[in-house]
Amino acid sequence: MRTDPDAIMLFAAGFGTRMGALTASVPKPMIPVAGRPLIDHALALVEPMGLSRVVANLHYKPEPLITHLEGRGVTYSHESPDILETGGGLRHALPLLGSGPVFTMNTDAVWRGPNPLDLLAQAWNPDEMDALLICVPRSNAIGHAGKGDFLIDDTGRITRGPGHIYGGVQIIKTAGLHDITEPAFSLNLLWNRMGASNLLFGVEYPGSWCDVGRPEGITLAENMLDGADV
Repeated sequence: MRTDPDAIMLFAAGFGTRMGALTASVPKPMIPVAGRPLIDHALALVEPMGLSRVVANLHYKPEPLITHLEGRGVTYSHESPDILETGGGLRHALPLLGSGPVFTMNTDAVWRGPNPLDLLAQAWNPDEMDALLICVPRSNAIGHAGKGDFLIDDTGRITRGPGHIYGGVQIIKTAGLHDITEPAFSLNLLWNRMGASNLLFGVEYPGSWCDVGRPEGITLAENMLDGADV
């Protein structure tokens, strides 16, 4: 079994309800930011990594995404009749992703700075880690009002608490997904188990990150990309 990730799961199945009317006819990854859909911002980070498998899960209004991504080397994991959340969706896609650890990436954020996937790949140590998450300092997180998700200690291990914000990109070992009985579940369940075994790690992102989960996030992201004050 390989120990370094050579596949990525793009989470693209959600309903995008916080986007209101913007997702009435298209899925959230097709919402344009700075002239191109969110999914293209994600793929601009994925493509330089040269991964052998790129998989996107689909559920809500998948047709525009399928049409847009034709010829881009993306394989689809269809979730039907019900959406499976991040954990269930990742487990459902494992036959397409292959064995070993994988990258996962949310498709509703925009980055300004180094490629977060490359940062993870450089810091990944499969002998010590079950998961390695990109963690964004609150001062670098635009459009996110929360108190943070994780605290990072001197060894890079992370625990729950008000501190860094999870940026939606990680490397994760997938074997533990099979120990969870629910068909639809969040990856938080697996992270909790990894954390209890001191196998959950984070790497701090040095650039800027913008959450585009709400309509106002579009302007914030565009200003961030332009280098404007936000």
